[in-house]
Amino acid sequence: MTAARSSPVPGPLSRTARSVGRALSSAGQRLHPVGRALHRPFTGTARGIRRATHAHGAGESGLGKLIELHAVNGAGDVMITVALASTVFFAVPTDEARGRVALYLAITMAPFALLAPVIGPLLDHIPHGRRAAMAGAMATRALLALTMSGAVATGGLELYPAALGVLVASKAYGVVRSAVVPRLLPPRFALVKANSRVTLAGLVATGIAGPIAFGLQQIGPAWPLYGACAIFAAGTFLAFTLPHKVDSAKGEHKAHMLTHGERKPSLRTVGPSVLHGLQANAAHRMLSGFLIFFLAFLLRVHPLEGQSAAASLVMVGVAAGVGNACGTAIGAWVRHRPPEVIVAAGLLLALTAAVLTAVFFSPVMVAVLGAVAGLTQALSKLALDAMIQRDVPEAVRTSAFARAETLLQMAWVAGGAIGIALPLNGVLGMSVAAAILATGAVLALRGLVVASRRSLPPPRPVRAVRVR
Repeated sequence: MTAARSSPVPGPLSRTARSVGRALSSAGQRLHPVGRALHRPFTGTARGIRRATHAHGAGESGLGKLIELHAVNGAGDVMITVALASTVFFAVPTDEARGRVALYLAITMAPFALLAPVIGPLLDHIPHGRRAAMAGAMATRALLALTMSGAVATGGLELYPAALGVLVASKAYGVVRSAVVPRLLPPRFALVKANSRVTLAGLVATGIAGPIAFGLQQIGPAWPLYGACAIFAAGTFLAFTLPHKVDSAKGEHKAHMLTHGERKPSLRTVGPSVLHGLQANAAHRMLSGFLIFFLAFLLRVHPLEGQSAAASLVMVGVAAGVGNACGTAIGAWVRHRPPEVIVAAGLLLALTAAVLTAVFFSPVMVAVLGAVAGLTQALSKLALDAMIQRDVPEAVRTSAFARAETLLQMAWVAGGAIGIALPLNGVLGMSVAAAILATGAVLALRGLVVASRRSLPPPRPVRAVRVR
């Protein structure tokens, strides 16, 4: 005899559970608009960024993803820069800080100057692994940032080999990125415009991540490095989302900076424009390295009137950053002008600003020189890219970009070494800055003017009109 199964009778506990469930459901429905309102600014910002980076066919060609990757690269680099600056510069007295920065140059920059010419040829041997190379450069910096987080508080010597590794990995990323851009150009999209977009994205990301890095620095000296580790880890995965065509090396050959009698394509065999453009850009890059290190110590000892040393450095840095961003934005607008004229005009403008700053030395003139130097450097680099695109054969163009970037980085190292060794005299420093630019003008200016005349299209013949 089977017992009849009775339906369960709801007890007090069941009724309480159902009441709680209804209350939570009602609360969730009421809070849903609030959550949606809080979520909308982030999703809207993300959509706006995606529309900007993927505009004009950049999304379909894959250039948009490279723009986003370069923004990640800029944000991570500025995190590491803030962490190192607080360790080797602001944390100790001025005399000791000069010694530490000199040690930083000796241990990191000098080996880097020797390694830089080797990086480009090494990367030429892995043309089918460019995505992996960029991801490897990101992952390497993520690990090194984590390694430096343990030594950044003490500023021990173990910090410097890791900083050298970061520089080498950053250089490797830059070389590969220069080689990748031509592969991702949308239809009817100029290379100088693409480089302008990529560079501008890096500058915007740097401007956004800089204050965040300073905020993390207030929590602890290692926190900006934790942030850099997280950013570069994200960049590692983002690098593999680039299109597969960036790994293609079909039809490419290697470019050589110098030839030894053999008939191989090189930057010297394509005409004078690229060579003189490199000389002018090397002067700009040397000026940049010089101003960074010289003004860092000069403004620490003699800050702007009414400002602290840190505030003075930030003001001059912001002026240079604004000038660089303006130059990058203007570069897309003047891309149809002869690039030789742009480089020559930029060199003369920077030289004039440096001479005026040396003659009428003042904090305002220093800020003006920083802004002009940032503006002219950005414009000259974009013009050099245009000359390489125009004069270097397509088969060796990507390799030529790598060689040019290597030379410019070495010029920056040389300028930084001069800046750290020079006495902290403002007039003397600005005179040296003017001398650097004057040397570039002597080497490059006449050649650029002559080359610009040769590159202009021939005038149309004037048809004679018979007067009756």
